[in-house]
Amino acid sequence: MNEQEREREAREALERVKRDSESVGSSALARMSRQAQDHFSARDALGAGEGGETDPVELWGRRIGRPLSLIVFVGLAVYLYLTYVR
Repeated sequence: MNEQEREREAREALERVKRDSESVGSSALARMSRQAQDHFSARDALGAGEGGETDPVELWGRRIGRPLSLIVFVGLAVYLYLTYVR
């Protein structure tokens, strides 16, 4: 192998590392975002009923309850901060 071939291979390896590291970071962020979206839209309730059916009451209960629990959690955190820290 001559010097030019080594240099070319080294540049290609560096480009692969750069490309792979960018895709790992962006895909992790995208995956976390997709998981949060799936959680709050209650996609895990789809087909969870008997025989693979979706119970509409359970689906909407989860869709309403999960964001509501987040709001209550934030409200509780603010209340505790104002009561005990401030």
